[in-house]
Amino acid sequence: MAVIYGGRSGEHEVSLRSAKSVIDAMDTSKYKVLHYLISKEGRWHPRPIVPEPNGNPEIDVAFPVLHGTFGEDGTVQGLLELAELPYVGAGVLASSVSMDKEVMKRLCLQRGIPVADYVILRNPKTSDLGPIATKLHFPAFVKPANLGSSVGISKASSHDQLRSAIEMAAEFDRKIIVERGIVGREFECAVMGNEEPSAATPCEIIPSREFYDYEDKYLLDKAQTLIPAPLTPAQTAEMQRIAVEAYRAVECEGMARVDFLLETATGKFYVNEINTIPGFTSISMFPKMWEYSGLPMPKLIDRLIELAMARAEAKRSLRYSR
Repeated sequence: MAVIYGGRSGEHEVSLRSAKSVIDAMDTSKYKVLHYLISKEGRWHPRPIVPEPNGNPEIDVAFPVLHGTFGEDGTVQGLLELAELPYVGAGVLASSVSMDKEVMKRLCLQRGIPVADYVILRNPKTSDLGPIATKLHFPAFVKPANLGSSVGISKASSHDQLRSAIEMAAEFDRKIIVERGIVGREFECAVMGNEEPSAATPCEIIPSREFYDYEDKYLLDKAQTLIPAPLTPAQTAEMQRIAVEAYRAVECEGMARVDFLLETATGKFYVNEINTIPGFTSISMFPKMWEYSGLPMPKLIDRLIELAMARAEAKRSLRYSR
């Protein structure tokens, strides 16, 4: 078992914490864990706990615990496909399109899944902000299109704030997404499976700040989480249904966390993001939702590895040449 973590993204530190939780929860009677740390500069540092006598340990399956760019976006998944190594989590396509918030929204809309209205900026320095504010109204949320953990995200309530938010987001990505601000509540729903995915009991996130940003997620330790989410049975079932539909819309396998907004004025659910390598830190909700649903962390890891091996076995029967 090769656990790959760290990486070049702005979520490097979060990845380290997630990987520690995954490794600590692994059943050492089942798995011999090989550590592969990727530095912020992109260098790989193999750190096997028990090296093979010949110095070349065998890898049966890889568990990429890499968040954000160069890890959750299909790049590492492509490398593992080339190496013909089974790996935990979504494949190249689902990883790539889920990472790109615009493409994810397009696929959800095509499947009839509601997402917040948005505008894409590809030349933020020269864009006219007037039409954007007119179309979406304030407040609006400005995000790098390809980043996670709320890195580079800002809330804008005026033209000046919008310009500043766009400038900050442009430091992280060439493509910027500006979304209509939805006044309401925030939820998360864990999904797992290959051909027959299922959703866990969802949770509600109650931020300690204006919205659930990076500091609120990982630094302040003040946000509240409620499992089960205080919803009616019908609302819970509807969120789980939409979560599975979104999962299928991006052709996901393995696992994902689908984030939701529930608009107060309309009572309507909107899919906010799909995270194909959700956090596994001590405060991360993906493992907590599954634990509440009856699958504690060691069993969750077992199941994810089983799904990885099943997908690899199914692909071995395919032909790639005439």
